[in-house]
Amino acid sequence: MNYINVGKENSGSIDLYYEDHGKGKPVVLIHGWPLNGGSWEKQVPVLKNSGYRVITYDRRGFGNSSKPMSGYDYDTFAEDLQKIVLKLDLRDMTLIGFSMGGGEVARYIGNYGTGRVSKAVFMAAIPPFLLKTPDNPEGVDASVFDGIKKAIVADRPALIASFLSNFYNTDVLMESRISEEAVRLSWNVAALASPTATLECVHAWLTDFREDLKHIDVPTLVIHGDADRILPIDATGKRTHELIKGSQLAVIKGGPHGLNWTHAESVNKELLDFLGQKISGKRKDIAA
Repeated sequence: MNYINVGKENSGSIDLYYEDHGKGKPVVLIHGWPLNGGSWEKQVPVLKNSGYRVITYDRRGFGNSSKPMSGYDYDTFAEDLQKIVLKLDLRDMTLIGFSMGGGEVARYIGNYGTGRVSKAVFMAAIPPFLLKTPDNPEGVDASVFDGIKKAIVADRPALIASFLSNFYNTDVLMESRISEEAVRLSWNVAALASPTATLECVHAWLTDFREDLKHIDVPTLVIHGDADRILPIDATGKRTHELIKGSQLAVIKGGPHGLNWTHAESVNKELLDFLGQKISGKRKDIAA
């Protein structure tokens, strides 16, 4: 198994599991909560067979990566990503972030610039800012997130099951676009994640990415389903599209939050079309 060390916790090392397939321009796929890099199952072979080098990794606390008790904030997540990028010497890469992974894309570019980034994709992603504040009235009241935290502490497996129902809109899409077995697989993956990571990431969701988005000066695609119950498109995808100058917005009709599985064919087409577009212009290089 492939691991990259990103730090230490007491006597143990913090290692991130990754997979690196194919040849060509690198595409880094960043998963959402509470899954792992395997959630890109329907994208990896399509991208690889289309001539791209495809890298997936498990965020700290999830999947096969180490499960430390700290580091569940976006500055640390972005630093973890930077260590992967430097270790693999990735250049001219496309960053694709799904859900919570969209935060890594935003914060990575905000902190490290686009010297190594040629394109960015936000898929059903968490930016720009979820928390309701005086200057962000479109956000969600803090009490909602407090309720999620309490539910995780009280019965994490039950909370995950409820979450996945709305993740895939199973009341509408079960059997037609996703099977019970696929939902069960997601539950199994999520249940094996660190309880600490599962809980602490909820706080990270409240990160304000509006300033980070201003640093994005590369071609950007926003993909979002119009039936997303976890991160409704009006509060997230459309606002991100508006804040990133020149970005493209692809709305997947009937797409739930987990659209990269339920609507994989449409998602993959949007990705391949975007990746195939020629780019021009200079990029900001904050950190080599």
